[in-house]
Amino acid sequence: MQYDLAVIGGSFAGLSAAIQAARARRNVLVIDAGRPRNRFAAHSHGFLGQDGRTPGAILDDARRQLLAYPTARLVNARADRAVANSSSDFEITTDGGETFGAARLVLATGVRDILPEVPGLAGEWGKTVLHCPYCHGYEVSGGPLGVLATGPMSMHQAQLIADWGDVTLFGNGQIEPDAGQMLALESKTITFESAIVSELREDGSGGLIVHLEGGRTAGVRAMFAAPRNTMASPLAEQLGCGFTEGLLGPVISVDDRQQTTIPGVYAAGDAARAMHNIAFAVSGGTFAGVCAHQSLVFS
Repeated sequence: MQYDLAVIGGSFAGLSAAIQAARARRNVLVIDAGRPRNRFAAHSHGFLGQDGRTPGAILDDARRQLLAYPTARLVNARADRAVANSSSDFEITTDGGETFGAARLVLATGVRDILPEVPGLAGEWGKTVLHCPYCHGYEVSGGPLGVLATGPMSMHQAQLIADWGDVTLFGNGQIEPDAGQMLALESKTITFESAIVSELREDGSGGLIVHLEGGRTAGVRAMFAAPRNTMASPLAEQLGCGFTEGLLGPVISVDDRQQTTIPGVYAAGDAARAMHNIAFAVSGGTFAGVCAHQSLVFS
C-alpha cells in the first residue's frame, strides 16, 4: 500500500508526528522497533500532565490513541532501508522484508548513547546513573551528587547540577581543569576529583559507591554523565540527509519547518536536535507532522 506519510520511529516524536497526519485524514504508517532510548528509565518527569509516569505507559496510551484513527497503521519492525524512487516518493524496507511506499517521510529514529566504559555503569544507566537533571534531578536532590567527566562539556554540566546538590566532578582522565576553571568550580562549591573511576556499585540504599583507583571510595546519591551519542538508525545517511555536529554527537540538519536537506524528508526528536527530552521530542514531532501534511496539500 502507498501511504501519504511514513514515520520511522514510534516513540514520542514519531507518534506526535503521526497523529497530526491521522487527524488530517491522511494514510499514515508508523514503523517502530520498540526500543525507545528512555526504556531504561523507570519514570518520566517534567512532561506536562504526565509527571512521574513510566515512559512505557505514556507511549502505550499514545499508540492506542493514534490507532483509534482509521487511517493510521503501526508496524512492529525495524526499518532497515529507505530510498527515494523515480516518482519522488520513498520506499522503506523492514528487517522482515516488507516494503512500503510513502509520499513523505518523518525520521524520528533517535540516537544511541555511547556509555563510558566504567564497570558497573551500564547496569545503573537510567537508575542511579543519569543524563538530565531536568528529567531526574529533583528525585536525587539535596545530597552528594557526582558528575562523571566525558569531555569538556562536563564542566558546564557540573556547574548546572550544583543547583540540585553538593557536586563532585570526577575527572576520570577526561578533563583537568585549569586555574580559571578551578575558580569557577570553587565558586559553586564543586569538588574536583582527579582519580580514575574504577567501578560503580549500588550502596544498598538507592545510591552509589564510587570506587577510585588507589582504593578510595566516595558515596553519591546519583552520578550524572553526558555520554556521546550516535544515530540509532542508518536511514538518514542512506537518504543523503545532511548532518551537523552537536555538542555530543551528530544531528540531522533540519530547516525551520523540520525538513531535512532532502525534499520530502522531515526529522524530529533526539536525532534532529542537540538538546533532548520528551517535551522537546513531542514539540518537534508535532511540527514535523504538520509541515509534512502541509507539503502534501500545497505541492
